[in-house]
Amino acid sequence: MHLTKTRTLSIAVAATFAAGLAATSASAAPVSGDVPTFQEFAASTYQDEGGVYVVNGDEPEGSMGGLRQFYDSMVSTPKHVDEDSLIVNVVSGRDDKWSATQAANLTYCVSTKFGADYSRVVSAMAAGAGQWEAASSKINYTYVSSQDGNCNTRNSSVVFSVEPTKTTQYIARAFFPSTAKSGRNILVNARSLYNSGSWTPSNIMAHELGHTLGFRHEHTRPEAGTCFEDNNWRPLTPYDSSSIMHYPQCNGTSSNLSMTSADRQGAVDLYGS
Repeated sequence: MHLTKTRTLSIAVAATFAAGLAATSASAAPVSGDVPTFQEFAASTYQDEGGVYVVNGDEPEGSMGGLRQFYDSMVSTPKHVDEDSLIVNVVSGRDDKWSATQAANLTYCVSTKFGADYSRVVSAMAAGAGQWEAASSKINYTYVSSQDGNCNTRNSSVVFSVEPTKTTQYIARAFFPSTAKSGRNILVNARSLYNSGSWTPSNIMAHELGHTLGFRHEHTRPEAGTCFEDNNWRPLTPYDSSSIMHYPQCNGTSSNLSMTSADRQGAVDLYGS
């Protein structure tokens, strides 16, 4: 979730791309022409803790190769999507989702390194997870508090960790089901989480948890008219400008990132009712 609510995403892109690929950088570097070279793009892309690149506002790319693939998808000509139909990430032609067994037991911990904000982050996570669990009985997040003192990506006792971040570049960022264990964490700037106006902590965390279920940003769809990311997704429901996965600053119509009936239907379509 990008911190600045009035700017067009993605945080990682250095300049406006051609063919309507509107995006901005948190610290744009001078580029030659409308489309930056890969070298210019990589140099201006925000690198998070551990050298992870952050693209599309709140999505990690763990390697230079992954960043190159992201860049190539951004500068290629967008393909028309014929189906008028929340959207799921696609990897190698397959839906990026958890197995039924794993979806029913998505264990996580919340790092005690949040300090004074620890209890508030625990509450926000529980409330955000509850929104997806209410949408589909097949989805179940399990908080394993006994692992909070050793809450990081190396902890094999949980599927993912929730950890504090020192950066102020975003409110929070997450991962997709296909992400390797070493990259499965939700990083949160707790101060920003609780000072984001109408964007409630519960809804912000539900947005990030949507990514952990495989859901992409709704605004990458052509109907949004801006903030295009790539075409590696499959439609589950008709376009929803009010979706919890749609940034308001990308022609979205929600003022508070609340979950919609279409979001809930998308969860049912992907994981079952």
